[in-house]
Amino acid sequence: MSGPEPAGAPVADNPEPAGVPVIVRALVARGPGAELRVERVRLPAPGPGEVRVTIRAAGVCHSDLSMVNGTLAATFPLVLGHEATGVVAEAGAGTRLPVGTPVVLNWAPACRACWWCRHDEPWLCAANTAPTVARGETEDGVPLHLTLGLGALAEAVVVPESAVVPIPAGLPAEQAALLGCAVLTGVGAVGNTARVAPGESVAVIGLGGVGLTVLAAARRAGATTILAVDVAEAKRDLALAAGATDFLLSDDRLSKEVRARTEGRGVDHAFECVGRAATIRAAWRLTRRGGAVTVVGMGAKDDMVSLGALDIFHSARTLRSSVYGSSDPDREVPVLAAELADGALDLRVLISGTVGLDDAPTAFDRLARGEGARWVVTLD
Repeated sequence: MSGPEPAGAPVADNPEPAGVPVIVRALVARGPGAELRVERVRLPAPGPGEVRVTIRAAGVCHSDLSMVNGTLAATFPLVLGHEATGVVAEAGAGTRLPVGTPVVLNWAPACRACWWCRHDEPWLCAANTAPTVARGETEDGVPLHLTLGLGALAEAVVVPESAVVPIPAGLPAEQAALLGCAVLTGVGAVGNTARVAPGESVAVIGLGGVGLTVLAAARRAGATTILAVDVAEAKRDLALAAGATDFLLSDDRLSKEVRARTEGRGVDHAFECVGRAATIRAAWRLTRRGGAVTVVGMGAKDDMVSLGALDIFHSARTLRSSVYGSSDPDREVPVLAAELADGALDLRVLISGTVGLDDAPTAFDRLARGEGARWVVTLD
């Protein structure tokens, strides 16, 4: 299926002259655990092969929270955000995208030259290993860093052209923003990594934006038993709306409840969407002999997972991770965007609410408390 072609009209609300740095407002963390504040920051002009993108909407992802709570090693001051959509406002020399092109940001652009890229694993590209990248500066002249090279919770970003994917014009911005992380990750985990087949059973632990996307993707893949697991009863309605057949609380009865729904075996596939050793072990216990556990959540390097050697041998289970949905965004985002354009994909169930940039810190507070699915910051 194909959607409308990207728009080609110039951006009307961008008065800054081309080729010079610009001042924009952005959500900045000055240190781990520090209060998040909207500050004015200075972005460089796009260089050769780079574009400046005016951000229309950006999702608040758990990976952003991990940058400021110490789970991931970050460098500060840091502009948060990596899941966003916007419009090309300025293009550097040698770029192919005209001003006015609507795009989704790609936080892991492939170099297309390293061993992993040449072996069709661009999600493991050697060029994408740093959690933060230096670019720009605060208004008072302090060097600035960007989450996953984007810093998308801002009025604009300057990024390599390879870090944007063109999409059809007219898509709802709050939904299009999610294509570049939560949706691509969840859909890819089901279809590319786990390869869930019709009639199989699935359990999903952790029902944030990614977990809910996994539920929906499992339903689309034809799974018949889809068990949603979370610590919060408040996630029940969201889970059922996303595609779960059952909602289960994560407590000491969980394994028994799962086996009661799978003829005593356990599920064919368990997806861990939290990023903690305890939930990885729980996913392992929920999976049948010969089944597969797919870790989607990004955890801390010192949170160690312990499994018995005999258990590993006897269970014959597979334990693996899904990095960015084992996907190639350049190929797969346009497919998802076309489905969104023609109504085959509806992401409204993932969005718990929208806020303006000034209220973005409250969205992080809600995320930290486990409230809702995805909170989206809109900048129109």
